[in-house]
Amino acid sequence: MALRITFKLFATLQDYLPAEAKKTNALSLDLEPGTTVAQLVERFALPLKLVHLVLIEGTFVPPAERASRVLSDGETLAIWPPVAGG
Repeated sequence: MALRITFKLFATLQDYLPAEAKKTNALSLDLEPGTTVAQLVERFALPLKLVHLVLIEGTFVPPAERASRVLSDGETLAIWPPVAGG
């Protein structure tokens, strides 16, 4: 049985979303059970150097855990690129 998550990309990563999702920077996705954060990054062809801040339900997912962190039904995955500011 598929599970549904909300996938959000911010700043320059929004360009990797389908056109209909760019206005809200969010996309509802149906995934196979066992799908990991790293698999979604690969599926959307996100450059790894731009996958900087990864949050699931607001909790940081360190790079070392992204290949093993399985997504659950109803979760929100949000990814930001490195942000420069002053």
